[in-house]
Amino acid sequence: MIGVELDRFDITILRELQRDASLSNQELAERIGLTAAPCSRRVKQLEESGVIASQVVRINERSVGLNLIALLHISMDKHIPERFEEFEKGISAIPEVMECYLITGHDADYQLKVAVPDMDSYHDILLGKITRIKGVTGVKSAFIMRKVIDTTAVPLHYISKQRR
Repeated sequence: MIGVELDRFDITILRELQRDASLSNQELAERIGLTAAPCSRRVKQLEESGVIASQVVRINERSVGLNLIALLHISMDKHIPERFEEFEKGISAIPEVMECYLITGHDADYQLKVAVPDMDSYHDILLGKITRIKGVTGVKSAFIMRKVIDTTAVPLHYISKQRR
């Protein structure tokens, strides 16, 4: 395994926090079979080492009126670091962009996930912001009809295999 060595307690902490990051330290400690102090130390070490990147609240987009979720494939005119940096800076300034990936193996250079209330808002973001970023030559959009799997959980069963 590259990076941090994780034992069974660390893996269990990660599994439990991925299920429910709002657990108190005492609740977490009880679930993994440690007392509160060592549990707290382990969580802190996982955060400091970068294994735990952040703890956030996930919001159901539709419950707050963001009823249109789009996946966009963006093509760029030049494949040079400066052009990618410029695009990434520009796209980072658009709050409707929830995810942005530099991709390969596709006709596009980037894949974005965008959340907006409706098609008019999507039109405004697409034509008013995204296509105005220097270097964007093409955009293909797909709209999410239903989420079949929606998780942020990392598959942890590979960690124990890497330790062997």
